[in-house]
Amino acid sequence: MAEPVSAAGENGACGRAVRVGTRRSQLARIQTDSIVEMLRELYPELHFEIVAMSTTGDKILDTALSKIGEKSLFTKELENALERNEVDLVVHSLKDLPTSLPPGFTIGAVCKRENPLDAVVFHPKNSGKTLSLLPEKSVIGTSSLRRAAQLKKKFPQLEFRDIRGNLNTRLRKLDEKEDFSAIILAAAGLKRMGWENRIGQLLNPEDCLYAVGQGALAVEVRAKDQEILDMVSVLHDADTVLCCIAERAFMKRLEGGCSVPVAVSTMLKDGQLYLTGAVYSLDGSDSLKETMQTSVNYPQQNEDGPNDDVQHVGITAKNVPGQAQEAAENLGVELASLLLSKGAKHILSVARQLNDAR
Repeated sequence: MAEPVSAAGENGACGRAVRVGTRRSQLARIQTDSIVEMLRELYPELHFEIVAMSTTGDKILDTALSKIGEKSLFTKELENALERNEVDLVVHSLKDLPTSLPPGFTIGAVCKRENPLDAVVFHPKNSGKTLSLLPEKSVIGTSSLRRAAQLKKKFPQLEFRDIRGNLNTRLRKLDEKEDFSAIILAAAGLKRMGWENRIGQLLNPEDCLYAVGQGALAVEVRAKDQEILDMVSVLHDADTVLCCIAERAFMKRLEGGCSVPVAVSTMLKDGQLYLTGAVYSLDGSDSLKETMQTSVNYPQQNEDGPNDDVQHVGITAKNVPGQAQEAAENLGVELASLLLSKGAKHILSVARQLNDAR
């Protein structure tokens, strides 16, 4: 067993490093470095060590993500290391984390969300254009069924094709070949990589709803490791936590994942949480979209006691009012139930079957 970390630091610097697991990709390293930087500032007496590893999703580069059929593509190896006590916490993009975590794990921190929108990066010859100005039959690269389904409906004159690889690889494929007129990527990743200048167009929620958890970083820990849990919990951003709980609850109730087009958008304003959620057929011709809202304006209560490790769709956030978290989760479940009552299950099961047959 690893010795406990003195998170509060009252015993001075502890005798060992806090080991932080991450994927090897450049973006994953940048994201992990940003979290470790915050932790170093908060806990200058602790020593943090970064442990990088490759995941299944990093190794299988010739297959569309939605075809691999593995829910924890980018997280499994990291969770194995967490389980074997080889690392103490793991940094993920929240959108890579399944809505049901394996037993014994929890999301101990959800950091302030970067811009959650999708962005269009154009081939240099198309710079200055927008999607609607591209010539007919232009090919757009995206590995996301969610993006393709929404954009096919909005831009029927364009063609959509899979593109895999990390951000560097995708941008290289775009720039060095003539295969793609543009590619769609998360704005957050481009910004974190320092490539904001490549964003030619931001897709507003009216054009393209985003993925559950998109733009937020999550810290996964062992659920019983109270000291590490306490240490990372200060990184929670309350608004992001509530938005992401609603989004994850919506996805979980729909049983969505990489292999079906499920999309969301959330907004918190004046204590009201608004959630828009949608499901699509693969070609976007069939869709259901609704918006609901709920109040999340609750005071923080002293919630120590038997409920102190309550999880909401995998997230443990004791420093965010429990009633607000509950309201956010209920909002996601209710919105999903509304879509299911209108036929979402059929749309998603057809999408799943067609995707499996591709």
